[in-house]
Amino acid sequence: MNKIIRGVNYNIEINGEGPPLLLLHGFTGSQATWKHVKEDFTRYKVITVDLIGHGETDKPADPSRYTMEETVADLVQLLYELKIEKAAILGYSMGGRVALSFAILYPHKVTALILESSSPGLKTIEEKKARQMNDEQLASFIHEKGIEAFVEKWENIPLFHSQKSLPNDIIEEVRKERLKNVPRGLANSLIGMGTGMQPSWWPLLSTLNLPTLLITGKLDTKFCQIGSEIDEQLTNSFLERVEEVGHAIHVEKPRIFSKIVDGFLQSVHE
Repeated sequence: MNKIIRGVNYNIEINGEGPPLLLLHGFTGSQATWKHVKEDFTRYKVITVDLIGHGETDKPADPSRYTMEETVADLVQLLYELKIEKAAILGYSMGGRVALSFAILYPHKVTALILESSSPGLKTIEEKKARQMNDEQLASFIHEKGIEAFVEKWENIPLFHSQKSLPNDIIEEVRKERLKNVPRGLANSLIGMGTGMQPSWWPLLSTLNLPTLLITGKLDTKFCQIGSEIDEQLTNSFLERVEEVGHAIHVEKPRIFSKIVDGFLQSVHE
């Protein structure tokens, strides 16, 4: 189904009944990324969404419409229109940055937070500037070379190396999902809400008292380290590291991922 949210046409899907659970995909993804896990979340009202610039949601021309604050405001309005006062939010990678931003800005609207391979942003001005420059170069590459060349480049970065051993049908499924995007949406997403552009939430983590699950794959050493640092700052967090997987646990080991998430949510809703 589609909903116009603050002037942007969003593609969303709702399945099931129970406590609301909002799922947020990563960069180059769409709500299709959750298809192998959401069937396990039978106790919940599962809301999936194509984030701005991705999938079948609009791709506005102005990158400032993609900022983290704007994106979170869209999701707040979406929940309001769905008559949902509070929801658990699960976000993967970029979607995790959106989920954490939502929880920091609107903690009273969140029952629980699940961050899969994600971060609170960058700690220093120097890191932010370097990342902004890198993301601008990547955005230019997308515009100049097109989606196919970008996807070829993106799926071969070290972050996704562990996915090379997945069955061919899953690899092809992920590739097709990425190829459905368009240059403007991805480039503006990088420029508007890339890791270098978003606020750094590191100084505010200790103020967040929501039940929070941090999931990382043991092969993804960078995000295992980030997850440990987040865990040290939070007052009500649980850290899970999954064996033999990398960045996208929900793709690489969907059953294990679902079991961890469901167990955590059951403990929250008891």
